[in-house]
Amino acid sequence: MTDPLDESFAAMLHHRAGTLEPGEPLMPPLAPASLYHLPGDPSAKGAAAHQYGRWSNPTWSALEDALATLEGAPCVAFPSGMAAIASVLMSLTRPGDRILMPSDGYVATRALADTYLAPGGVEVEYCPQLEMETRDFNGLKFVFIETPTNPELHVVDIEALAVKAKAAGAWLVADNTTATCLAQRPLDLGADIVVTSDTKALNGHSDVLMGHVTTRDEEIVEQIQTWRKLVGAIPGHFEAWLAYRGLKSFDVRFERMCTSAQALAERFEAHGAVTKVCYPGLPSHPGHAIAKRQMRRFGSLISLTFESAAKAEAFIEAARYIVPSTSFGGVHTTAERRARWGDGVPEGFGRLSVGCEPLDALWPDIERALGAV
Repeated sequence: MTDPLDESFAAMLHHRAGTLEPGEPLMPPLAPASLYHLPGDPSAKGAAAHQYGRWSNPTWSALEDALATLEGAPCVAFPSGMAAIASVLMSLTRPGDRILMPSDGYVATRALADTYLAPGGVEVEYCPQLEMETRDFNGLKFVFIETPTNPELHVVDIEALAVKAKAAGAWLVADNTTATCLAQRPLDLGADIVVTSDTKALNGHSDVLMGHVTTRDEEIVEQIQTWRKLVGAIPGHFEAWLAYRGLKSFDVRFERMCTSAQALAERFEAHGAVTKVCYPGLPSHPGHAIAKRQMRRFGSLISLTFESAAKAEAFIEAARYIVPSTSFGGVHTTAERRARWGDGVPEGFGRLSVGCEPLDALWPDIERALGAV
């Protein structure tokens, strides 16, 4: 029996082909346009689909259509993952609202809430995600989760939190960046809104910033689109084209990355140079049972803890096939010591993003680097 997600990916690959006239390109053309031909009444039935460059663009509309086919829900594209997150936090909250955020999630999301929402009268509450199951959701506008978290890879039960949020009259917003829609489907598990940084694995080539918001609530879609139009947080046409291109090979790249990450995590766990390994695909992960239930794949990120900052840095520097770099999800394996950014993790904590290098070449290089620690 065909996996429904495989069907969705195949449909995404061919969604544009079914609309083409003979001789038209399979890839959407680049449309560097601020103006469009717009005669007559722009509000009349059958008026031009594109009217002004800040409102829409054929290239990023093509990306949104492709993402919607893959996600199974309308998508709104943004010029970065943080712009997508900002669209939700800024457009859906008002002074006096209460929201619950993870204290152990992506640091920039918390900084945005503290810098702009809290001074504007939104009551921003925090707690570790693993405590959300026992937290009172009553009176909250929405609950924001990130699973697995970045960078510690904590896993929470999306379906259970969605049921709890709905009973309290709150929305559940899920950051799905580390898992991606190919590994985890928060909307299908009950989440109301999903945000994703497409800068990471979806584009996958470390050459563009992009993000998107997904929801099946038409009113929320309209609010998000209006916020984007009025604020001007729009994707560039070339960046959207690059993300569309990257999307085409997403499944193949991600499958290899996740398969290699599983194998590497198991080998790290058996190696004495690493004091702690965290990966949702390992039975030793505290959230492994939940991850098995709600994730199709376990992702390409591994958290490694060494005895000291010096040992973590030595490992990264000694590896030929590991690029010392921030961010993740690209074709190159990268790593960084996260405490250097002020994350609340041990000094020897490292985040490893597994790329597309052949495992038989990558592991010997990593094993040699571990020997230098």
